[in-house]
Amino acid sequence: MIEKLIFELSNPGRIGFSLPEIDVPQKKLSDILPQEKLRENQNLPQISEVDVVRHFTRLSVLNHHVDKRFYPLGSCTMKYNPKLNEEVSRFSGFSDIHPLQPEGTVQGALKLMYELSEYLKEIGGVDAVTLQPSAGAQGELTGLLIASAYHQKKNHRRSKVLIPDSAHGTNPASVVTAGYSPVQVKSDEKGLVDVEELKKLTDQDVAAVMLTNPNTLGLFESQIEKIEKIVHDVDALLYMDGANLNALMGIARPGDMGFDIVHFNLHKTFSTPHGGGGPGSGPLGVKKHLAPFLPVPLVEKKKDQKESYFLNYGLPDSIGKMLTFYGNFGVMVKAYAYIRSCGASGLKNVSESAVLNANYLMASLGDYFDLPYKSFCMHEFVLSGTKQKKRGVKTLDIAKRLLDFGLHPPTIYFPLIVPEALMIEPTESESRESLDEFVSCMIKIAKEAEENPEIVKSAPHNTPVLRLDEVKASRELNVRWSKNVK
Repeated sequence: MIEKLIFELSNPGRIGFSLPEIDVPQKKLSDILPQEKLRENQNLPQISEVDVVRHFTRLSVLNHHVDKRFYPLGSCTMKYNPKLNEEVSRFSGFSDIHPLQPEGTVQGALKLMYELSEYLKEIGGVDAVTLQPSAGAQGELTGLLIASAYHQKKNHRRSKVLIPDSAHGTNPASVVTAGYSPVQVKSDEKGLVDVEELKKLTDQDVAAVMLTNPNTLGLFESQIEKIEKIVHDVDALLYMDGANLNALMGIARPGDMGFDIVHFNLHKTFSTPHGGGGPGSGPLGVKKHLAPFLPVPLVEKKKDQKESYFLNYGLPDSIGKMLTFYGNFGVMVKAYAYIRSCGASGLKNVSESAVLNANYLMASLGDYFDLPYKSFCMHEFVLSGTKQKKRGVKTLDIAKRLLDFGLHPPTIYFPLIVPEALMIEPTESESRESLDEFVSCMIKIAKEAEENPEIVKSAPHNTPVLRLDEVKASRELNVRWSKNVK
């Protein structure tokens, strides 16, 4: 059954609400707003309450989400989000407060923010943390602005930031936004940073080197100590994109590897819902020499009182504010609840289980797809569909075919250095049974690509919306509904 648009369900005269009689003076909308802001025809659907509820309920089960089925989107850490954390975030002491309340009336919230910062400092091996950035990309930008402030303070003239060719797309975007030029560093045959290439590129013009460790191929940068020395020998800063921190908790700390700046994705690693536009949260941790440049305010604890917290705006070298108020507080509450629920040993178990699940999938699928890097992976790995492409089946086709089995496809065509890439991250929250189901479906598709490729090339076959003309959709975007649309 194809779900109609809510406009198509509309019938003149139907209503789903009633309003009380007006008990205040009336004014025409045209007396309040300028004429150019007014619509001549509102064109709102007229529909009963029960039909509205049923319409959106039907739509909700068409959407794929973590609560529904496996979501192996590489580099996104789409883990299950415990509902307990949602309940905690709705406590009235957290949900009914206002960011402009006096500090004395929100001590519990400030304590939570302070303790969350302390936990992140311990997990990341850093000396100071800001919770202000509202997403990973904003965390990146914050880190690069701090790097800029650091070099300005030391009268350095730096113009570029080095980024591996396997980096997330947000890295070069953040670099340009911060006023630097991105310079690409090639990967070696093992999928790691080419240290000799890095050495050639690292000079007195380099402000920072941005790495993801483990990288986007799911491989740990085993020469990180050599990289750290190369970077710090020119007084550049080493930045870690924390998108893949789910592989490291309780096992290795970025600060101990020599990273000066580390961003955290609360909405990934610490199990708060994300996707569909947010909200996210991208706290940033730094070593001691960069702490004076953090955004204000920082939540701090008064030394003369055991349980008293305040907002410290007294950082003269601060880069200023990155977000209104203090960050996405609701996301912080969920992440705090998750960390407290897991504890230190639980967080380590999370990472160990995530790594185990990824290696289990890689070992199960390596004989059916090309495996460009044949070494143990961390929390994710990358397959290549080049074998299937020789038979006319592209990675996009494989992803579309997975939809027929009710599974969300992995990340495809990224990292860019792997042709026909399939980037798979199972996270720790999946059972052996769900992993085996995914493996079974992937093997079935691989066999179909050999024996009957047209089934894969024409997929999906049983979804509400079938194969779309994606070129037309991107070049002729039209999101407005019209009665004339056929």
